[in-house]
Amino acid sequence: MPPTTPGSNYSDLPLLDVLLKGRRLGFRDRTALFSRFLGGLLRHEPMGGMFFRRVLSPVDREVLVQSHDGATRPMLMFGSNSYLGLPTHPHVQARVREALDRWGAGVGGPPMLNGYLALHRALEERLAAFEGTEDAVLFGSGYAANVGLMSCLPTASDVVLYDELSHASFLDGFRLGGHTGVAFAHNDLGALEARLEALAGRPGDRFVGVEGVYSMDGDLAPLDRLVALCRRHGAFLVVDDAHGTGVTGGGGGTARHFGVHGQVDVVMGTFSKALALSGGFVACEKPVADYLRLVARSYVFSASLPPQTVAAVEAGLDVIEREPERHARLMDNARYLAAGLRRLGFAASGDSAIFSLPVPPPMNIRPMAFAFHERGLFLNHVEFPAVKPSAQRFRISVMTSHTRADLDRLLTAVEEVWAAHVPYGDGLAGDPVEVRQGT
Repeated sequence: MPPTTPGSNYSDLPLLDVLLKGRRLGFRDRTALFSRFLGGLLRHEPMGGMFFRRVLSPVDREVLVQSHDGATRPMLMFGSNSYLGLPTHPHVQARVREALDRWGAGVGGPPMLNGYLALHRALEERLAAFEGTEDAVLFGSGYAANVGLMSCLPTASDVVLYDELSHASFLDGFRLGGHTGVAFAHNDLGALEARLEALAGRPGDRFVGVEGVYSMDGDLAPLDRLVALCRRHGAFLVVDDAHGTGVTGGGGGTARHFGVHGQVDVVMGTFSKALALSGGFVACEKPVADYLRLVARSYVFSASLPPQTVAAVEAGLDVIEREPERHARLMDNARYLAAGLRRLGFAASGDSAIFSLPVPPPMNIRPMAFAFHERGLFLNHVEFPAVKPSAQRFRISVMTSHTRADLDRLLTAVEEVWAAHVPYGDGLAGDPVEVRQGT
């Protein structure tokens, strides 16, 4: 049994146990329990030291990483959403310096009052054109965009039908608004249509929420079929394309990938993935955008994005449009890695830059994470509460700057780590394993 007494080593203790125990404690005792748990993780390197590793260099294919014992080492980065390597691009950096010189470091206010620069409006117009919509609204983060969007668009008489693997920010949005939400099985359009048919004749609007690229598994929502389905039933389709923007559809997003560019009712995107910045946006019809500007609380009550971030987004879009070879290299890497993972028995499509390595529920993922770390590979290991306790996994992100040698090194490490830690047949040289994230 893992240690559970106060002051003991918490590195082996599942976070679920800590959460459940914490719910029975008062505020001071609960926070002290979490502090001991986190301290135990960080002190016990092989089991928990993979949390909060410090990166001491710009994020690219190779980074300098400092562990909690103070040691530094170069590592291949397979955990960053900077798929296209834009933060270090000379054009992006030059535009940031120009914006800083012209506009200063910040605006000091929300967009409705003093924080709406010509720079912000120019980016909104460009994003609307990028997504094939009438208008777009900028938010301080992708989380704020989803929360603002879903907390204010539906009303009490409406129903939100959402894929069971929808991002936490989407769920938090309609829950914050007190709206009714109904999940349907992942990418199961038959189940979605049955739910829509069951709602026929009832008052209120129907909102269908999906992700263009699902953040944990990297698979795509079939937007062409979803657009047709929503139109048949008079439902509004809302697509979170955080991981598709700049990646799918030749870089133009998942709607382009499926040939329905400009046909999705509402598209949410972020600047924190392929653009590797912060912020988010909602692209939609102009009346919807105007409504969000007046009603979405995460927009109305938040300061505007700083000018250098806005300039960096604009410059990143320039690079995506001017250098298609950058995107081509990314997808070539994705297809190569997908083929290698399939040979090892994992489900992998190569349609996006995200790959998931499910870890069988009985296995302790932390020693496996340390094994990758020791091999100089920076991977993200995902535990509860980000996923269900039964759905822990490694999440791999591939970048345009990765070489074939980098990808081969990763594949060799996956084979070795699975051979050392996972029973034969559970994801290696057996049937493809596919474990889905929870909500």
